[in-house]
Amino acid sequence: MGYQQWRHLTFLHWRVPPEQVRSKLPRGMELDTFDGSAWIGLVPFLMDGVRPRWAPAVPGVSRFPETNVRTYVTRVNGEGEWEPGVYFFSLDAAKWPAVLIARTVWSLPYFRATMSVDRDGDRALYRSRRLWPGPRGAGGRIEVTAAGPPAPALPGTLDHFLAERYLLFTSARGAILRGQVHHTPYPLRSAQADQLDDSLVAAAGFAGLSGSEETTGRPPDHVCFSEGVDVEIFQLRRG
Repeated sequence: MGYQQWRHLTFLHWRVPPEQVRSKLPRGMELDTFDGSAWIGLVPFLMDGVRPRWAPAVPGVSRFPETNVRTYVTRVNGEGEWEPGVYFFSLDAAKWPAVLIARTVWSLPYFRATMSVDRDGDRALYRSRRLWPGPRGAGGRIEVTAAGPPAPALPGTLDHFLAERYLLFTSARGAILRGQVHHTPYPLRSAQADQLDDSLVAAAGFAGLSGSEETTGRPPDHVCFSEGVDVEIFQLRRG
């Protein structure tokens, strides 16, 4: 359906009890766990080169920051096989067209926000503030430092469980929709969160994890960084 480039990604994750997440999933989705825990992710990054397959990228439209709050699920496909994927609780983006198309056409929970992504060597700084729809003002400031050489995650590791997901699931009018992406494995680096002032995770229904100006959270249980990948996007389908 189209092409995108995902750049300067930070993956911040918290370990949470499965029952805290399972009740928030639509009927028909199964929670995917690692070491007996569910995982809530906060992933800020830069979208670039966003375009349909039949048209070039448009300057000023095809490049914008995005941040998603997510967890990990599985679902049985038509052949009876379990497919691991991502379920998004929210996706904030800095372009109105992207938000409106995603909400109306793909039934994805996108929100319009003012956002920025800045790089300085191994350091990355993300800022965001939600505008529409509410809760207005959710967002914050995240600063991380990456370390070590990039490398793909090994199957069976937590890095692989959290990063290497090629399906997304969403629900619309009682039906489960399935979307596929394709890209090479992420080149991942270890990272640490130097500053984490965030309220997007709490706005998604998970208070007490990431911190904000109003609440005190706890440090993430896992942080990693990637320079990014080039992505092929496929149409959402029932299933």
